[in-house]
Amino acid sequence: MRIVIAGGHGRVALLLERILAERGDSVAGIIRKPEQADDLIAVGAQPFVADLATASVERIAELVQDADAVVFAAAAGAGTGTERKELVDRDAALLLADGAEAAGVRRYLVVSSLGADPQAVDGAVDPEFRAYLRQHDPNNGQDEHGSSPLFGAYLRAKGAADEALRARETLDLTILRPGLLNDDKGTGKVLLAPATGVGSVPREDVAAVLAALLDTPGAAGQTVELISGETPVAQAVAALV
Repeated sequence: MRIVIAGGHGRVALLLERILAERGDSVAGIIRKPEQADDLIAVGAQPFVADLATASVERIAELVQDADAVVFAAAAGAGTGTERKELVDRDAALLLADGAEAAGVRRYLVVSSLGADPQAVDGAVDPEFRAYLRQHDPNNGQDEHGSSPLFGAYLRAKGAADEALRARETLDLTILRPGLLNDDKGTGKVLLAPATGVGSVPREDVAAVLAALLDTPGAAGQTVELISGETPVAQAVAALV
C-alpha cells in the first residue's frame, strides 16, 4: 500500500510512518521544512517538501499521485493565532482533498479533534471537557483549552474542515477525533465510537488506530471519537464495519 501523510513531521505522523514502513508499506510525508527530512528518513518514510499554506493543487496532486490513501495529520499547533489555525487546520485539509481528487485518490483519513465544531463558541468549551483538560494538561488547560478564543478557533477550523470534507462524494472519508493527546506509551487498547465522552489517548495508540483504519475501507463515511479504553485496536476498528 502507498500512503502519503500531510503534516509528516508531527508526532502522530512520525509514529504512523514508522508503523507503516515496518509492515512493508510505501509511505511518504509532506513536510514544510527541508531540515525535517532526516527524521522521516529515520522512520522509513520518504520526505516531500511542500508548504500546505501556499502549495498549489497541482503540486499536491503530484505528491499524492499513485497513492492508495492520504492522511491529513497536520495542525497549526499551540501558540498560533486564529488565522494560522484556519490556514492549516481547515484550508490545508481541503487542499489535500483537492489534490487527492485531482490525482484520483479516494481514501482519505483526517485527524480531527474531540469537540470539533464549525459553530464552536469562544469560551464555551463543554465544562466537563474543560475540567478534564485543566486537570490533565495544566500547562495548556487554562488558556489553550479553557476559555481562550484560540481553542474556539481551533475547534471551529477542525469542525469546518470535517463538514466540508464530508460533502465530497469523491472521497472515501474517515474522520478520527482523538481526545487529549499524550506521549505515554501506547496500551493498544482504546474506546472508538461515534461518541466517547471526554478522555485522553497516547499518540502511539492514535497512530495504531490510523494504521488499522487504512486497512479497513469499510470504515469510510464515518466520524469516530477516540480515547483510551479496554478494546484492542484491531477489534475496535473491525467493529466499525
